[in-house]
Amino acid sequence: MQRASRAAQLLRAAWLRPQPAAAPQQPWRPRAAAGRRQQWRGLAGDAQAAAAEGAGRVKPGGKDIEYQSPARQTFGRVMGLVLPVSMGGVLAWGFLAPDDDVAAKSPHQVPSRGETVVNWSGTHSVQPKAFYSPESEEDVKAIVADCHAKGRKLRVTGSALSPNGASFGDDGMMSMALLDKVLWVDEGTGQVRVQAGARVQSVADALKPHGLTLANFASIREQQIGGFTQVSAHGTGAGIPPVDEQVVSLRLVTPGKGVLDLSADNDPALFRLARVSLGLLGVVTEVTLQAVPLARLVEKTFTATREEVAKNHAKWLRSNRHLRYMWLPYTDTVVVVQVNPAASDRAANAAAEEARRGAEAAAAAAAAAAAGGGGGEGGDAAAAMRALLAAAVGPDKAAGAAGLTAFELRDVLLALAPLDRGWVARVNAAEAEYWKRSAGVRVGHPDEILGFDCGGQQWVLEVAFPVGSLSKIGGWGGGTPKDIAYMRDLLAELEAAGVAAPCPIEQRWSAASSSPLSPAAATKGAAPDEVHSWVGVIMYLPSDDEAQRAEITKAFKQYGALVEEKLMPRYGASWHWAKIEPPSPDDGAGDAAGRLDRMRAALAARFPLERLRAARRELDPKNVLGSGMFDSLLGAP
Repeated sequence: MQRASRAAQLLRAAWLRPQPAAAPQQPWRPRAAAGRRQQWRGLAGDAQAAAAEGAGRVKPGGKDIEYQSPARQTFGRVMGLVLPVSMGGVLAWGFLAPDDDVAAKSPHQVPSRGETVVNWSGTHSVQPKAFYSPESEEDVKAIVADCHAKGRKLRVTGSALSPNGASFGDDGMMSMALLDKVLWVDEGTGQVRVQAGARVQSVADALKPHGLTLANFASIREQQIGGFTQVSAHGTGAGIPPVDEQVVSLRLVTPGKGVLDLSADNDPALFRLARVSLGLLGVVTEVTLQAVPLARLVEKTFTATREEVAKNHAKWLRSNRHLRYMWLPYTDTVVVVQVNPAASDRAANAAAEEARRGAEAAAAAAAAAAAGGGGGEGGDAAAAMRALLAAAVGPDKAAGAAGLTAFELRDVLLALAPLDRGWVARVNAAEAEYWKRSAGVRVGHPDEILGFDCGGQQWVLEVAFPVGSLSKIGGWGGGTPKDIAYMRDLLAELEAAGVAAPCPIEQRWSAASSSPLSPAAATKGAAPDEVHSWVGVIMYLPSDDEAQRAEITKAFKQYGALVEEKLMPRYGASWHWAKIEPPSPDDGAGDAAGRLDRMRAALAARFPLERLRAARRELDPKNVLGSGMFDSLLGAP
């Protein structure tokens, strides 16, 4: 997931109505003990000034102070006795204070103040009263113990990528960014032990020299392993479960029970519950993951009609290790992405050569288009998008967009009228042409192939629902598969309602998870090869214009309500934990209280929430790790 380039930002600024400049948002940074160092500098300065004044013989007023009165002499004798005793007491306390007070001793446990934390899309922000940046598990233990003793709230955050700000808290937050080591790799078992703050890409890089990689990847690789697993993130592949199933064991720092080492052999029920627990049971500090052998993948991208997808879906789902659809609203185009291991090194090399020639041809066509030479058949893949931009803003202004990618062009185009259904449909049609011209092959390692560009800042709602046994999913003639029926109904509903829905609506798949709180948790009595489909709808936030962003936000809440009220109950769908947004009275979608009650009821029907609350009462009796959002949706312990 990448932000729009500086060029795209400048183009948008030039074409949109000028707005008063907003104060720049300062990103949060782990500052360790900057505040304490400044405090000590201030104290040192005061002491030096006092010493310099006391060393002289003259007061500021100029009077001789050589003479000391009897009262002054008595005061001096008293202080000569009291100060040594006081200093002795302070020193004794410093050495003998209980461990609960250790948070006041380590600079890595001293919270910084006034940090504003903003999620990637800028849709949620918080200014916690305390922000911690531990550097070791000992720091984490001390911070958790201190918060537990004092009854202070503490939420653990990673890369702040969650669209709903799932890790945010007003009282206290703790960043795991500095606990980012890969601790060991065991080539014999294919397992890797990492700290929770390690980023997915860093783990993949550490595994490559050992001929290993992760079993699957989500769309982006900047996630930290702790959050990656705690929300049951997923990639795509009908035979591959969400990433929490990669967790072999974990280390959990809890407020009530201290440090727990959990695995399938050590308290397996709690282990499976804790793998996906949203940071509510404890702070995950270390995780052991099961890796898989590293192999090059071949990605094939092409377009099909909705009818063609429906007819071939069952075959494609079973025959491809990774399958992804991108449905383009208001068009009859679906982008199909199929990824499989190369049959051999020779096959991989041949596919790589084909991809290289295709990339060179595309680059030459794009250069010709930028130089004004046109593209012709097989030319600039984004030519239709550039032509639409030129028609909207004029050729001179559009010339400045020659170097933008298709995804940056989409942001620029949408920014012109993001809620005009007719305009958005034209943008989608131009993007469909881009995908038709971009059909081809790529070759690379899993971390290079399985991620993709999600576009610019956005609102997103993603849901998961069980589809059935992979071996029994039928074709078009044998009844519409449940996942295809969901897309048929979703597209019909949004197009009938005139939703200004941009591209794409992404659809992916996973096998079931044995973690009871995963959105893809195996359903009761399900077949061993049960498949779950994940579908995400979006609206981009293509400009920094606050009024426009507010209008898009309101429109997306209504879009989300349509999905939640008309589609999810019909298909037994549940929310991705990082993308669930509780209804509010000011979201413009109506009946917020009723929708919230229905959301709570659906969650209670899908997940073992009483079991979760019981575990929270045992491991976090003061609800230190609780979240206002999750307490409201799942019930406080």
